[in-house]
Amino acid sequence: MMSAIHYKNIICKTGEYSRFFILFLFMCVGSSCENDIEKVSLVTGKKAFPVETSKGLEILYSDSSKVKVKITAPEMNRFQGEKPITEMPKGVDVEFYDEQMRVNSRLTSKYALRKESENVMEAKNDVVVINAKGEKLNTEHLVWDEKNAKIYSKEFVKITTKDKIIFGNGFEANQDFTNYKIFNIKGTITINKDEHTPNP
Repeated sequence: MMSAIHYKNIICKTGEYSRFFILFLFMCVGSSCENDIEKVSLVTGKKAFPVETSKGLEILYSDSSKVKVKITAPEMNRFQGEKPITEMPKGVDVEFYDEQMRVNSRLTSKYALRKESENVMEAKNDVVVINAKGEKLNTEHLVWDEKNAKIYSKEFVKITTKDKIIFGNGFEANQDFTNYKIFNIKGTITINKDEHTPNP
């Protein structure tokens, strides 16, 4: 295993998703961190305060010398305990790469929380996922299952493709967002591209 740590750049090379967050060597800034303590306490079961905080981070996850995931966040807070977690209170940007190291999907949200023991990350508040075809998912809560390379939601979702908009409650897909399933479809809107096209 090889790793290189910089003030604003964390690069981890490992074959396991479950370990790249554990390798954080945070710059500790004590009481200067800003957290959503109530949300963290719901996960840990008690009032929690971060033991480490780091700002302006970029994390690269690679396998067989190929970058698979890049995560950037303005701030990350580490919480220890029976259920250690990493909080990203100011949002997160996750890029997933294919074998040619091209971005094939991107996930962003205004808040994220990673449960280390479960190897999952929960993205909340204005969650957006876009794939290489330009198809877009909007929801308020999404779970990224790192081990199984899947994303899913039990909340209301909207998926926009080149020719339609689909609404539903519940969704699951591979993390590349190339194969997906919408549950309990509430409605579909067909996009007529010629609707506003003037006649020749």
